[in-house]
Amino acid sequence: MDGMVKVPLVLLYSSIICVLYFEWCSLSSQKLYANEKDAPCVWNMTDLNLSLPTVFMITPTYARLAQKADLTRLCQTLMHVRNLHWIIVEDSDSKTPLVTRFLKRCRVKSSQLNHTTPAKSLPPKGSHNRTKNRGARQRNVALDWLRETYKPGDVTGVVYFGDDDNTYDIQLFEEMRYTNKVSIWPVGFAGGLKAEGPICENGKVISWHVAWSPGRKFPIDMAGFAVNLDIILTNNNARFDPFGEVGYLEPEFLSNLTTVEELEAKADNCTKVYVWHTQTRKPRVHNEGKVPTSIETKK
Repeated sequence: MDGMVKVPLVLLYSSIICVLYFEWCSLSSQKLYANEKDAPCVWNMTDLNLSLPTVFMITPTYARLAQKADLTRLCQTLMHVRNLHWIIVEDSDSKTPLVTRFLKRCRVKSSQLNHTTPAKSLPPKGSHNRTKNRGARQRNVALDWLRETYKPGDVTGVVYFGDDDNTYDIQLFEEMRYTNKVSIWPVGFAGGLKAEGPICENGKVISWHVAWSPGRKFPIDMAGFAVNLDIILTNNNARFDPFGEVGYLEPEFLSNLTTVEELEAKADNCTKVYVWHTQTRKPRVHNEGKVPTSIETKK
């Protein structure tokens, strides 16, 4: 009889602890946490596995009609990824209210940074010209922030560069977190192909499935690799060149860190696609302003 009483009491106490914990989470979510020491609560009980390496996802973003929609979609994915720290770097003079409010609502541990791309380095308005390597400066700001915030050995983790208009399978994050140096996988809808990336055998790269500029040392897309955090922290040369040649941003970055022979194949020996360059189409709002509305679109 005593045993029968103890079991319900244990369940009751556990329930009370869970309720109090998530109540604290609700209150804590009203703040933005800028560094590891001020880490917010996690929202999934599965996230409490502190033995998992942390995924530091660096995402450059800039003001546009679809920005909040893209960030919302990405947030909804990242909420399901354990031990993830989302570093968003805005291309702006200061942290914008839109992104600040968004991150307060997004139940993902995050840091909000900003850095403005000089106007002369931006492509003409409406142009699809990529020669200016937009996002390179913002990624470098995030890399500098990591080096300022952590020392080698402080935390086990991996760094990933994920744009805000891609589509991600959460399996990708579970695989990349166990990267010893630099891991690699295919990317969907990249380079004019259904999927672009390495051809691998026994966990190593033996060739490349690439149509555009196949002679590059690392003919790889930004979304197709991850780097161990300590490699970033101990190598100040790990930076992106904003003035580099189109398509050579990733090869030049990786050349300072590893060799093709050292690359670690993920995604079932590079046979699966877990990330796609879906790229949101620019919204058509040509009727905006012609009819009155009370719908809030700027927040």
